[in-house]
Amino acid sequence: MFSKVSSGALLGIDGMILQVEVDISNGLPAFDLVGLPDSSVKESKERVRTAIKNSGYTFPIERITINLSPADIKKEGPIYDLPIAIGLLTCVDCINAKALKDVLIIGELSLDGHINRINGILPIIYSAYKEGYKKCIVPIDNAKEGGVVNGIDIIGVSHLTEVVDYLNGKKDIRPTQVKVDTLLHKKDKFSIDFQDIKGQLNVRRALEIAAAGMHNILIIGPPGSGKTMMAKRIPTILPELTFEESIEITKIYSVAGLLKNNESLITKRPFRSPHHTISNSALTGGGRLPKPGEISLSHLGVLFLDELPEFQKNVLEIMRQPLEDGEVTISRVNATLTYPANFMLVASMNPCPCGYYPDIEKCHCTPLQIKRYISKISGPLLDRIDIHIEASNIQYKDLNDTTVNESSEHIKERVFSAQNIQRNRYHKGHKKEYFNASLNPVEIETYCQLGKAEKDIIQQAFETLDLSARGYHRILKVARTIADLDKSEDIKLHHLSEAIQYRTLDRKYWD
Repeated sequence: MFSKVSSGALLGIDGMILQVEVDISNGLPAFDLVGLPDSSVKESKERVRTAIKNSGYTFPIERITINLSPADIKKEGPIYDLPIAIGLLTCVDCINAKALKDVLIIGELSLDGHINRINGILPIIYSAYKEGYKKCIVPIDNAKEGGVVNGIDIIGVSHLTEVVDYLNGKKDIRPTQVKVDTLLHKKDKFSIDFQDIKGQLNVRRALEIAAAGMHNILIIGPPGSGKTMMAKRIPTILPELTFEESIEITKIYSVAGLLKNNESLITKRPFRSPHHTISNSALTGGGRLPKPGEISLSHLGVLFLDELPEFQKNVLEIMRQPLEDGEVTISRVNATLTYPANFMLVASMNPCPCGYYPDIEKCHCTPLQIKRYISKISGPLLDRIDIHIEASNIQYKDLNDTTVNESSEHIKERVFSAQNIQRNRYHKGHKKEYFNASLNPVEIETYCQLGKAEKDIIQQAFETLDLSARGYHRILKVARTIADLDKSEDIKLHHLSEAIQYRTLDRKYWD
């Protein structure tokens, strides 16, 4: 007796289809599971055996061989419990084998036959859809997550007996459908707003530019100047996600196991703020079979590193490649996986250990202490941060100013308009990422052309500030964003001058 059940596996944030092949033959009772399973997959033998018995079915006391094909890919997790059980029940004629055609089955079994939620369901269902499958039988708690994929029926089930009855036509289960448009167009409600910020007009302006072009930004200032407060309000001015962006982020969170029960889609741009004690693998991703880290969980959103010099230096340095490439590649013995990591880095720091430099009345740090503190941020990492801005002390008159500041909603309109200009501009070149921050040197030559006066001032800045080629390109990208906010087709002199100002803090603190 032989049966074959389609199931799925994860490779990074992408899914793949595999086959669970079940064979029952005469001989001494045995239960062999092959196909490069890990220990959690091997343990499924006992879960499946007990679940079948407790669901009222007879477990075959014969020689059972189960193969997870293809056999050269490592299988992990309890996600194969349900397809193994269905394969066994098909072999003993509890299920009509014809009912398994074009059906993908995945799920974890409890000992009483109930089906538990699993991680990474969305990439697997998306792969099944592309492979031409008509139905996916998944745990009921994963049904809404899978329901965002149109063109394939998602059947949510809660017990093994439900699956058997459904496949035999004795029970009708309606496919789960999710109205994606309703989710995406739902207005985000924030309890914080840019109106809450007192003073700091220069930082507010810099944050608007950073959000419009998804540029990395570093805020330097004394304690209590509002650095963290302002950074946490960046999500309130970022435009809503497109469907493609939402799916890409949801796949990452699904693989990481961070989707809540019955949550179908991530509709807000991520804002991640890890503590400074974070390890290398927690930031970039890791594990025996690597899972996404904080930089991937921040994809198409914001990664906020508060008190930047307090992070371990080796942790900061591993961000250099993802900041440049927009992805992170993790190699292990079992697999080499690439996760997307196109995020906006927002960092804040004090100018010295006590935080009050260059105020000589408050700051009592020695030059050596200041240099040692500042040097924790290496030149190559600093060079990858587009905008450097200084936050000053808040004055009493600012705190008691009754003038109503500009709201996040108004700033968001300008940011959305600038990003829409970028989207239309780069869509013609079939560019996937449409933010100015992701332009490469060839694209900079095409989209950031300068007139004679602008070339003269950038040459002067290049020589005076001792810029690297990367620093030069990042100034041009910021100038392009400022021009987009101004709805200008060309980069004017005042756009370029403002962009250059955002690179002048290097000489004040790092020279």
